[in-house]
Amino acid sequence: MPFILSAAVIVACYTVLSTTQSTQKASLGPPAYTVSARFPTSVFSSYYIPPAATKEPQPALHDPVLNITYPLNLTNPDTIPQTDNDPIFYPRPVANVSNATAASLVQAAIANITSIIQSSASSNCTKCQHALAAAKSVAQITPQSVPNMLVTLCQRFQFASNSSCVNSYAATNYGAIWTQVLAFADVEGLDGRYICNNLRSTFCPRPTTSPLNTTGLFPKPKPANATAPKPSGERAKVLHLSDFHLDPRYAVASEANCSSGLCCRTNVHATGLTLPQIQLPAPLYGAYRCDTPYYLGLAALQSIGPLTGTSANDPFAWTIYTGDLVSHDSQNQLSRAYVEYAEYSIYDMFKSYIGSPVFAVLGNHDTNPEAIDAPRSEPDGLGQQFSWNYDHVAGLWQHNDWINSTVADEARLHYGAYSVKNQYGLRVITLNTDFWYRSNFLNYYNMTNPDVSGMQAFLIQELQRAEDSGERVWILGHVLTGWDGTNGLPNPTDLFCQIVDRYSPHVIANIFFGHTHEDEFMIFYKNNGTRNSSADALTTAWIGPSVTPLTNLNSGFRVYEVDTATFDVYEAYTWYANVSSFQTLDPRVTGPAFQFEYSTRDTYEVGWPRDAPLNATYWHRVTEAMERDINLVERFNTLQGKMSVKSPNCTSVECQRAKVCYMRSGSVALAQRCVKG
Repeated sequence: MPFILSAAVIVACYTVLSTTQSTQKASLGPPAYTVSARFPTSVFSSYYIPPAATKEPQPALHDPVLNITYPLNLTNPDTIPQTDNDPIFYPRPVANVSNATAASLVQAAIANITSIIQSSASSNCTKCQHALAAAKSVAQITPQSVPNMLVTLCQRFQFASNSSCVNSYAATNYGAIWTQVLAFADVEGLDGRYICNNLRSTFCPRPTTSPLNTTGLFPKPKPANATAPKPSGERAKVLHLSDFHLDPRYAVASEANCSSGLCCRTNVHATGLTLPQIQLPAPLYGAYRCDTPYYLGLAALQSIGPLTGTSANDPFAWTIYTGDLVSHDSQNQLSRAYVEYAEYSIYDMFKSYIGSPVFAVLGNHDTNPEAIDAPRSEPDGLGQQFSWNYDHVAGLWQHNDWINSTVADEARLHYGAYSVKNQYGLRVITLNTDFWYRSNFLNYYNMTNPDVSGMQAFLIQELQRAEDSGERVWILGHVLTGWDGTNGLPNPTDLFCQIVDRYSPHVIANIFFGHTHEDEFMIFYKNNGTRNSSADALTTAWIGPSVTPLTNLNSGFRVYEVDTATFDVYEAYTWYANVSSFQTLDPRVTGPAFQFEYSTRDTYEVGWPRDAPLNATYWHRVTEAMERDINLVERFNTLQGKMSVKSPNCTSVECQRAKVCYMRSGSVALAQRCVKG
């Protein structure tokens, strides 16, 4: 568990707050906005269960794309499902065998794998890969038998608890996905080493980044004298939201400090207690170990206009949403319908409260099974198994008039990703970053190819078009490529860095991610980050704060002031709600307050000209200042958790060095050089 912030650090946090409040631009609203206790019932047309001070609402949502009304039992906190009944997809078997023959193959494989595991004749890595080879034959001949076999092996060798083994490997959870991986992977080569490391780090060491041959990768060489356009001097406001993680199953007064899983649910309890005993009752507006209830999500959306000085008559120029709509349920509680419900509900709320186009990306939670997406090239027609999701979100984005039908068709083709030129002339390129996410198990075959899905080939294509047309680009994704290196895969993130190097800084103006729920940034450098200097800094990735408080964070959002010619960021403002105050808030009297947290330019004052953008050079100067002054790192650390009283401290030299290293790491390879602190 994180350390609680000391009183001195909390005082320092609010000193930063009061200082930055006094320098916020006149175009913003008041420093704080308190939401009314009255739930905005008009946001939904009808309800199964209306909102109350003691209960979250259950709106009756009609999805215009699917032409269905979602049933109450899908989100009712008292009827949380325990089994996912969605279609299951297996590879096509290479032979037709009888049930008896299939059973014999499975028993022989289990015996063989048991012998391999119990042997002391080889290393853990070799044993793991040999065990995968034994399982591969079952996946190819009788694929439907693999999930039960994996559950049996997991439980026999106590790789996890019995229930966790089922949740990981049952056919309706991830068992069918692992069957596909086993059938198609080179399990005794690089694929196998990655799989074994993913299963358990003690099985195989994490493979290092493979050399990338960039010959022929780019359609044209980088122009020798490429320059970005001159600024217009005109500014536009852009809203950045991320990681909403709506929990329609949130139960007021349930356990907010549960022993495992997602808290604030009727089916969880605190350590040492049993249901219905409650240690910490879940408040109406949310808690630190819970996802976003409707009351909190709508409080954030209601606060945005007043705080940012925007309205229906003077809206944001555009909005970006960097992914994750769905709550952190265990896999057996998820389904296609639950994902589609969150997609429709949140986008519909955005349409009600945000009067600008929203350019959204899919996060790792915005699919089912969670984090899984298949490359179009997957054999046996399995490359189409997630088309249901791309069709749905593309339809919703078009229905909300955020993209047109041509762009929607592109999103259906490219895994929910698309490229669009907005009304200001900025090209926005969105990516499905599950294709470099280490928890997308379908990435674990053909690992020698860093772009099996073609996602990054699409990015190169669109960046080249932008360069040829003299356009500036924002790239939007969810899973970040670097920072501490725990989320991405080495080879795809290395490829992304090479692409950024090729098209920066003259084409790529900024990059935006989410996923960590924290307020962070990364710098991309020339020559694949081999030199870290202000002269080598190319592009910045802004990692947006989350709306969800999970885990131990405050709820927040950000606004950028952007030049309308260069699309550089000249200022960034962040707001937050203090989740620790929700426990004592009387919802019959008032809602929560969202308040101004900080101005980026004023907080990280490094002698930067007021008329210069907050570009990669600026951020490198910030990291240089952090190397000299640990107090600036502590300030960053406080803001990273959005002023949460539960954020861990960063007061050691080791933590200082680690944070600065993470900020300078745009890929897994670069992050692996950082000494953890």
